[in-house]
Amino acid sequence: MDTWKEAELVTEIATRVQVPTLSFSAPSITPPLTKVRWPFLVRMANNDSLQMECIASIVGSYGWRRVIAIYEDGGYNTDSGSHTILSKQLQAVGSEIEHWLAFPPFSTLSDPKDYIQKELVKLRSSKQSRAFIIVGSSLELATHILVGAVHTGLMGKDSVWIMTDSVTSQLNTLNSSVMSSMQGIIGIKTHFSKTNPSFTKFRNHFQSLYPEQEKSEPGIYALRAYDTISTISLATEKSSTNSTIFLENILSRKFNGVSGKIQFKEGELSRATVYEIVNVVGKNYVRLKFWSPHFGFSDDNLNERNTTQERNPSDDYEPMQVLGKQVNWPGELKRVPLGWVMPSNSKPMVIGIPGNTLEMFVKVNDAEKVKNGEEKPEGFCIDLFNEALLLLNYDLPHKFVPFNKTYENLVDQVYLKKIDAIVGDITILANRSNYVEFTQPYAESDLTMIVPVKKQERDWLFTRPFTGNMWLVLGIVFMYTMFVVWFLEHRDNPEFNKGPWKNQLSTAMWFTFSTLFFAHKESLRSNFTQVVMVAWLFVVFVVTSSYEASLTSMLTVQRLEPTVADIDTLRRSNATVGCDGDSFVMNYLEQVLLFNPNNIKDISSEYDYPKEFKSGRIQAAFLEQPYARVLLSVYGNDYQVAGPTYRLGGFGFVSHCHTKTRVH
Repeated sequence: MDTWKEAELVTEIATRVQVPTLSFSAPSITPPLTKVRWPFLVRMANNDSLQMECIASIVGSYGWRRVIAIYEDGGYNTDSGSHTILSKQLQAVGSEIEHWLAFPPFSTLSDPKDYIQKELVKLRSSKQSRAFIIVGSSLELATHILVGAVHTGLMGKDSVWIMTDSVTSQLNTLNSSVMSSMQGIIGIKTHFSKTNPSFTKFRNHFQSLYPEQEKSEPGIYALRAYDTISTISLATEKSSTNSTIFLENILSRKFNGVSGKIQFKEGELSRATVYEIVNVVGKNYVRLKFWSPHFGFSDDNLNERNTTQERNPSDDYEPMQVLGKQVNWPGELKRVPLGWVMPSNSKPMVIGIPGNTLEMFVKVNDAEKVKNGEEKPEGFCIDLFNEALLLLNYDLPHKFVPFNKTYENLVDQVYLKKIDAIVGDITILANRSNYVEFTQPYAESDLTMIVPVKKQERDWLFTRPFTGNMWLVLGIVFMYTMFVVWFLEHRDNPEFNKGPWKNQLSTAMWFTFSTLFFAHKESLRSNFTQVVMVAWLFVVFVVTSSYEASLTSMLTVQRLEPTVADIDTLRRSNATVGCDGDSFVMNYLEQVLLFNPNNIKDISSEYDYPKEFKSGRIQAAFLEQPYARVLLSVYGNDYQVAGPTYRLGGFGFVSHCHTKTRVH
C-alpha cells in the first residue's frame, strides 16, 4: 500500500483480525492515539512534514512570495495534513499559497488531456504567480499536467515547477519523450545510498530481470518493497502463531536494507530522512543538493555542510543560490526565475487612490472618467508614482480607481484583494502592516496639535521690554545715583548749591537723567562723584542697549503664544478637539492619548478648522504633519503647533503582502 488512504482502510480491517500491516506511506500529521487505534500498523516510511519543510526552504530562499499548489484530490497520497503543513512552512519563510488547484483522480477523467488543458488555461488567465508546486499526484496525472503546462505557456521563462517525492521518485520509469516536457523542473526525492553493498547486489539483480527497460534503475518504492519482504522474512524466522509476538518480531528487526538502515520506533522507521534536490536536464535528471532538517542544503550527504547564510529579507534583487548556479530553469533561463508575470494591458494592475484627500496629494476631478481611463488623477502622490515607474526596467500596465471611503476601508480593499495597490497619503501603522505591505515612507506624518494663538496687545508697548520689577530697580538705582551726586557736589560746586534744596535736587536729577541721552553741561568737582558717574554710565549703556534690542524685536516680530500648552490641559478641562474622522487619528486620540470619545469632533476638511476654532466648537486640532503644514501656510498668523509631536511611520504606498511589483 503506497497511499495513506489505502493503508488506513486496510489497517482498520487488519486491526479487527489482529494481523500486522506494513504500509509504504504515512500520514502527514500523525493522528493522536495512533498506537491505540492501529496497534498492528507498521509504517515503512516517514511522514511528509519534512518534505514540506524542504520545499518551503527552496521557495523562501529564492524569494518566490506567492505560489500555486496543485494536487490530485482523493488521489495519490494527498491529505489535508500535507496542505496545512505546506501552508505553515511557507508562511514561516514569508511566502503564501495564492491558489490551490485540485484535479480529480486521473482514473475518473474520460478525456484527461482536454480537461487539464482547460484548467491550466483558466489558471494562466486568472493568476500572475508562476511558481507551481505539485504537492501530491499520481505519475500519470503529473505528466499530463506538465505536458499541458508546456502547451499553455506555463512552462516558459520566469516559471518555476517543483515536484514532491511521489512523482520525482518515479522519474526513472519515464521514457525520454515524456522527460522532454519536464525540462527545468525541480524535484524532491528520498535519498538512499547507492554505495550500499546490499543496494548494489539488488540493482544488479533488478537490471538482469528487466534488461529491456530504457531505465532499469530501481526506485525508492522498489527498495521499500524489498525491505518490507526482508523484514517479514526475518520476523518469521522466529515462528509464532501469536499475532502480537509476530508484530513484536517485526518491530524489533534491525538490519541494513537496500534502502538504508531498517529500525523501528513507535511503529515507523526511526532513521532521519534526507532528500535529494534534482533538476531535470535533457533525458535525465541531475542532483543539485542534499537537504536535511538539521543541516539544510549541502553538497554531500551531511558530510560537508555547504549552506549559505540566512536570507536577508531586504535583499529582494539577488536571491540566494541555494541550489547552485548551474540550475537548468524552464525556458532555458540563465537567471533565477521571478516566479510571477507582469500585469498585461488586458489585465492591468488596479491601483486605488483616495478621492477625498487634499488636492495637493491626490486630485480627482471626475471619478468615473479616472476609473474608465479617460482622465488622469493629479497631485504629489501621482507624480511620485510616475517617477518611480521610470526607474523600472519594464512597463507596468495599471489603472487608477478612486475611493471615497475611509482610509481603513481603502486599506482593507488591498487585503481582500479587490485592488492590487494604493497610491496616496496612507500612513504606515503597525496594525496595517500585519496584513498589507508598505513601501519605504516618502514623507513624514508625525501627529501634531494645532491651537489658536493669543493676540498680543500693543498698548503701552514701549514698557514691555522690561518687567515691572526691572523698571522698579532702574528707578531705585536712578534715585540713588541722583542723591549721591547731589550729596558730593552741592557743598563745593556752585552748579549744585544754587537756591533752595528743591532746586538743588532738581539740578541733580536733571544731570543724572540727561546722561541717558547727551553730555551734560554741568562740571563735576569731586573725584568721588566722577567714580560714581562712571558706574552709572556703564549701567546706562547696558540698559539702553538691551531696551533698544527688545523694543525693536517687539515692533518687528509678533510674538505668538498658544492658547493651550499641552494635551493634559485639554483633558483636564474636558475640552473638545477636532480631527479627520476618515483617518486613524480619531482612534489614536481615544485609545492612545485617552481623550473622551464625546470630546472628539469629526472635521471633514482641513479648511473647516478655522471656522470651528472661531465658533469655539473646538479648542485644538490634531493633524498629521503634512496637513498641518498646509493649514499653517494659509493661517499661520492665527494658529501654531503646540505640545509634543507623536512619531508615526510616515506616508507610503500600499500593496499586497509579498507583492513582487513593490520589490522591483
